[in-house]
Amino acid sequence: MIEDKISEVSYNADALNTLSFFSGALGLDLGLEEAGLNILLACEFDKHCRGTISLNKPELGLIGDIRNYNIDQILEYAGLDNKDQVDVIVGGPPCQAFSTAGKRLGFADERGNVFLKFIDVIEKIRPRYFVMENVRGLMSSILQIPIRDEIIDNIPDELLKVKGSSLLYIILRLEKAGYNINFDLYNAANYGTPQKRERIVIIGTLGDEKVPLLEPTHAETPSGNLKPWVNINEVINNLGNDPLEHIKYSPERAYYYGLLKSGENWRNLPEELQIKALGKAYYLGGGKTGFLRRLDWNKPSPTLVTNPAMPATDLCHPDEIRPLSVEEYKIIQQFPDHWVFSGKTLDKYKQIGNAVPTGLGQAIGNTLINHSNHVIKNNYSDFKQTKYKNTKYQDFITSMFKNVERNLFANKI
Repeated sequence: MIEDKISEVSYNADALNTLSFFSGALGLDLGLEEAGLNILLACEFDKHCRGTISLNKPELGLIGDIRNYNIDQILEYAGLDNKDQVDVIVGGPPCQAFSTAGKRLGFADERGNVFLKFIDVIEKIRPRYFVMENVRGLMSSILQIPIRDEIIDNIPDELLKVKGSSLLYIILRLEKAGYNINFDLYNAANYGTPQKRERIVIIGTLGDEKVPLLEPTHAETPSGNLKPWVNINEVINNLGNDPLEHIKYSPERAYYYGLLKSGENWRNLPEELQIKALGKAYYLGGGKTGFLRRLDWNKPSPTLVTNPAMPATDLCHPDEIRPLSVEEYKIIQQFPDHWVFSGKTLDKYKQIGNAVPTGLGQAIGNTLINHSNHVIKNNYSDFKQTKYKNTKYQDFITSMFKNVERNLFANKI
């Protein structure tokens, strides 16, 4: 196990000094650093992620499970004398507690409790800014929390039962701590990432002016200064002839992929093979677009997951009969060429699949720096990031209370 270490990164009074939690393989941090933020500390308990951090950023302060450290210890490992030197706290707490693919136990899940510790650290250090990144499922998760506090006691019982009450609790708690909050559900493809990956990014500031929404640089249908989405052909088709690291398909799945072309999936097989290939899943509802899916050369990749050969979220190379390689994962998530990952092949997939694309991280960093320099941009305030509704701060709050009114009305009938 890689030991904790005190930061050797110098405090920089001219930069936004940043503490990173749930740092993973440092995808978000690399983007923030590219924008000009000064990363002092990483917090990560996974041994392979810790190995990756140590291999690539040996000068960075490093601690483990956030629950095992008090504020003084966090500052000590960051190489700081006091909490006033912290400008930004960032983190993407484990998303499985809120993911639509999991049981969605919210804060009642052990991982959700880690989320609460993260909030506690923000409240006690009180940085000028905080950034939270998480899955879309957080926006519809119902609050299930094993404790009671003043915030919960003041939320109407009807509202606690509405989808989104977990996010509402986070908002109300951090607003009570003095933060002015803004957020949206962002698609990483709109920030130059060759991947359609949607994540909620919540940004809070102690200042009077909200931090504006992130300004896109790309769009599916570009206009003005926006560039077209980056497709995977532009980034993974020039890897050369060096051997690539990847897992393999079973002979049966390889046979089916031999019948499919770029951009096709199980629906492009003859019907008798569709039934045979999907088995019982064939009779389930939903689009099942991730089954036996070949990526399309002319589009961004779907969201990278922690294993590219899972049946329902397959990520097969557009031409070759194999899953995407570690090297292709790395490029799609925008890690630099020199970045080295610790562990075996599946460990590497997991680290990269869980990461924040560095392009999205850079957009977040640019927005924070502009706000700190009183440069407020609203060129794309009406830009639609996603097909989902009520994903922006004010829309979300409004919809929550409308849902309560509907529920109360329904109960009276």
